[in-house]
Amino acid sequence: MAGLAAACSDQNPTASNMTGGTTSLTILLKDAPGDLKSAWVTIDEIDLVGTGGTQVLMSTPTTQDLLSLASNTATLIQDVVVPSGTYTELRFKISGGCIAVDQTPQADAIYATDGFDASLCGGPATGRLQMPSYGQSGLKVIMPGDALTITGPTKILLVDFDVSQSFGHQAGQSGMWVMHPVIKGATFGFAGSLLVTLKLGDAVTLPDLNNTPTTLDMFSAVVVSGVSDTVGVVQFSAPDQNGISSAEFGFLAPGDYTLSLAPPTGLTVTTDPVTPETVTVVANQETTADLIITGATTGGGGT
Repeated sequence: MAGLAAACSDQNPTASNMTGGTTSLTILLKDAPGDLKSAWVTIDEIDLVGTGGTQVLMSTPTTQDLLSLASNTATLIQDVVVPSGTYTELRFKISGGCIAVDQTPQADAIYATDGFDASLCGGPATGRLQMPSYGQSGLKVIMPGDALTITGPTKILLVDFDVSQSFGHQAGQSGMWVMHPVIKGATFGFAGSLLVTLKLGDAVTLPDLNNTPTTLDMFSAVVVSGVSDTVGVVQFSAPDQNGISSAEFGFLAPGDYTLSLAPPTGLTVTTDPVTPETVTVVANQETTADLIITGATTGGGGT
């Protein structure tokens, strides 16, 4: 999705507190992990609002698989030049969507807005997804301090479409779900990344689970910001020729994170270093965390 075309409004508005000059703005979309089986939305337009009017940053509709963004990002806006300053609002116009809910072991329940392609969620739809008029009025992105400051030659904005908080069952409507999107934004000058490697220690073997061999690509790396704000869950790759698997987290704001190892259900492992561990992501650099499995037993669900 990188490099989507972006259109600027003819109004050429000013910011609420203009500082002079221009800034190259990039907007990345990410998703906090949720419990839904599938979630797709169509974003028709992204607007930047200041006292001088509205500037259209993107007007080419894009349909996004939100769950794939838990371990990745989509570039919605790439290097759009805007007047530097502090803006009052960033708005997303969302025209439709669908979700798949784990209803029974045999089938998922599919909910979609009118006219949306429910096959993206495994449809046809079995119920209606109700969505307020976000396609017309737009949805305000929650920004720190309730404002967006755009200064300097380059600004990167990471917006998080929180799936776990954005969809819920409509009270009194057994066949309807409602979408109240929760989208949060965080700005940083330069992003960092985290590469997690995983390998077996000397003489360590992984026990079979349900008569099936256990491999490193059945493990996942979990990164948490603060006490419990899950940033992402990334499954490890298949081991390379040296027996090393990897999981990468891109576009992380600089700072401290907690890294945990999630083994497959039914397996308990010990690691060196012991997890959870604190890792520090540095701006414009790739941080590496190397984990070695020092022991593995069946039963439990340790990290």
